[in-house]
Amino acid sequence: MDVSIRSKKLKSEMEINPSLISNLAVNFIREYTKKLERDGVILGLSGGVDSAVVAALCKRAVGARRTLALIMPERDSEKENIKDAIAFAKELKIKVKLIDMTPYLKEIGSYRLFSLERLLFVNREKGESVVKNVYNFYRRLMGEAPFLSGLRGLKGKKGSLYLGRVNAYYRIKHRMRMLLLYFYGEMKNKLVVGAANKTEYKIGYFVKHGCDSASDIMPILNLYKTQVKKLAQYLNIPSKIINKAPSPDIIPGITDEEAIGIPYEELDLVLFALEKGWGINKISKDLGIGKEQIMYIKHLIDESEHMRKIYSLEEETG
Repeated sequence: MDVSIRSKKLKSEMEINPSLISNLAVNFIREYTKKLERDGVILGLSGGVDSAVVAALCKRAVGARRTLALIMPERDSEKENIKDAIAFAKELKIKVKLIDMTPYLKEIGSYRLFSLERLLFVNREKGESVVKNVYNFYRRLMGEAPFLSGLRGLKGKKGSLYLGRVNAYYRIKHRMRMLLLYFYGEMKNKLVVGAANKTEYKIGYFVKHGCDSASDIMPILNLYKTQVKKLAQYLNIPSKIINKAPSPDIIPGITDEEAIGIPYEELDLVLFALEKGWGINKISKDLGIGKEQIMYIKHLIDESEHMRKIYSLEEETG
């Protein structure tokens, strides 16, 4: 059996029944809205596929009138994503609130860490290219992806001063979104619904205590990114949203796959194989993926473990 056949076999095992998954997720949202005595749900809508899927599921679970989407752009946000989010909210006929986070972030002082405003305003495409070049420069300087370097502390690492500023610059944006979701959620007695997927959660590609980490429920946390896309097709999410390059839209010019360094389809296959208990040699042989790449993915899982746990003295002492 050659590599392509073995790869197809593993992909077939990852296939989901979107109708079944949709019904389970809808019932899950509905159950916890009732269990936690909320009058509806609230979510962040970004213009990306994950939040679009969650919005569609929420509407099915509690209805359009009881679903509130917050669209929370800021100075660096891609305008096309804002338009996509607004258009999709209108398509679903759910309630929506647009909140510009720029004044809050200015007040905190985060924009003073980097002067991107003029660069992006004059020519966004050129500005994004500059950001990408700087990101790749620090990848070469540190000998690894800045994303990986930022999963733990920066003690003794090359470029730590710069990377610390980068981390502070982009992570505050997701944490501000989390604060706004809970502010309006509690004011309106709504359940905060997160949009994290399994792929990003397992490798630490999220902001700890941010909007994709802190929520009341996570209805698609059991789905890998490629499976979320399959569910999106079933839910009739606009193809423009499904097919756009995934991006957290917090550092201009940097997409998910550029930051992580691996295409989602390949990443999901390795994560699924590891979940099945396959060893590195078997994954490399059966999927035709280099051992170094597999070790990198395992390293991401290990380095980000602290992001998925709450440590306590009781746990440490047994």
